[in-house]
Amino acid sequence: MPRSKRICPAGDVFHVLNRSVARLALFEKPEDYDAFVQVVRETWEIVPLPTFAMVVMPNHWHFVVRPQTDDQLSEFFRRMSLTHTMRWHAHFGTSGTGHLYQGRFKSFPIQSDEHLLTVLRYVERNPVKARLCSEAESWRWSSAWQRSLPKRQREPWLVDPVDPPLPRRWRTWVNTPQTEAEITAVAQSIQRGKPFGSSQWTIENASRWNLEKTLRNRGRPRKET
Repeated sequence: MPRSKRICPAGDVFHVLNRSVARLALFEKPEDYDAFVQVVRETWEIVPLPTFAMVVMPNHWHFVVRPQTDDQLSEFFRRMSLTHTMRWHAHFGTSGTGHLYQGRFKSFPIQSDEHLLTVLRYVERNPVKARLCSEAESWRWSSAWQRSLPKRQREPWLVDPVDPPLPRRWRTWVNTPQTEAEITAVAQSIQRGKPFGSSQWTIENASRWNLEKTLRNRGRPRKET
């Protein structure tokens, strides 16, 4: 049975991520991370997808993007994942041994207000939360590190959101721990594939992305008494 078409309309913002099969360590040394960032750069040159945030972790990665066409997001991550998989297997001599990622990338729409800033912080704080570094901007394979550089030295794929804009003291804010409520809300969006925004916005827009099922309560319906 063919897969359903991924709906990622132009102009909407999406949190995109993927993980390795069985939580395999995809990146063990700096050169592994650098190779992935090179794939991102090469893919962007072909499919210039505006990216608000990204981070590469030992067994997964996150992006926050705003596609300019309806098929740009799918094309970018399909091409990027395929290229990275082929190069990873070639480097480690494991070609033909199976899949590298758990499956297709996951994508979740985000409301363009404080909810977007919450997800951007969540993504850029990932290495700090995982105790890979003490300050987000010291993790070289992330948009937090890119934003610490002069603009002329940043990767061309990185852009700052306009509506809403990043707060003036963004670096300080990123390095301030998020509340448990914020972390839980983003985690639930990831686990359920649910749009991330206010309750009203989520209900009103879920049908646009064919995500109504993510709003239903899980488990068996209760029996009427």
